[in-house]
Amino acid sequence: MVDDLIFSVRDAVEPGRSRFTFRRVGLRTPYRGIRSSAHAPAPDDLRSRVAEYAPRLRAGQFFSHETSLGLLGVPLPPFPYLPGIHVSAHRPGREPRVPGIRGHRLQTRDPMIVQTAEGWPLEHPVRAWRQCAALWRTDDLVAAADFLLTEMRPAIDAEELRAEVARMGDTSGRVLTRALALSRHGPRSASETRLRLLLLRNGLPEPEISWVLRDAHGRFVAELDLAYPSWKVGPEYDGRVHAEDMRQFARDADRWDAIRDCGWEHVRILHHHMRGDGALAVGKVRAALTRAGWRG
Repeated sequence: MVDDLIFSVRDAVEPGRSRFTFRRVGLRTPYRGIRSSAHAPAPDDLRSRVAEYAPRLRAGQFFSHETSLGLLGVPLPPFPYLPGIHVSAHRPGREPRVPGIRGHRLQTRDPMIVQTAEGWPLEHPVRAWRQCAALWRTDDLVAAADFLLTEMRPAIDAEELRAEVARMGDTSGRVLTRALALSRHGPRSASETRLRLLLLRNGLPEPEISWVLRDAHGRFVAELDLAYPSWKVGPEYDGRVHAEDMRQFARDADRWDAIRDCGWEHVRILHHHMRGDGALAVGKVRAALTRAGWRG
């Protein structure tokens, strides 16, 4: 997109210059009043989709809900879910009414706008997370909260999320309250969060997160995504395509050997184990715990 041109016709038209000047071959009209020389973005390319609407933003409008979170790097619900473009304004401002854009007129309160490197105004991630309660499932809200608590900079703590829910309210099903009760500091990926929730939901003990494994001499061996120290079982989600990087695969294989040399059972959970109800993933971890002496 570096060489692509995206602009508002209203801002580009010089006094006395006809708008017909901009009706030239090669320019698309993604939204009324916007011209773009870029190819139409893919449905899952959120940043490119936002770039095509950004020139239409009016004073007081900003990207919100899942749009804000996605642009900040917060994990979104997995494919085939595709995020919408949400644009909000606080009363008495007006939300946009544009086909393909989900406009929201929010109640009056002091804005807490953050900006992207492109200068796009975004809803604060704490507020955007609460706004997603009407859009996402509980597990997706937990994965986003885990990211906010672990990776977001400036740092966000759980009390900020709780305070936002207390001030602005929860949904009828108290989905935000339930998501907060399940969220934890430490997960490095949404897949790790979903695996942890899957194990809990199926009656397995709650694992430790980012557990540091050391050998008998106290030397660092590995940081395990999830771990059951009492049974020396370490489940980990492995979503990488190692065939594309054989050196990384070799390093990982050595790491797995080092974990086993410490007397631990390392349980690799792959993408296909998590499909459907995740029974394959649960079965692998349950079997490892049972072999280690866990009795439920």
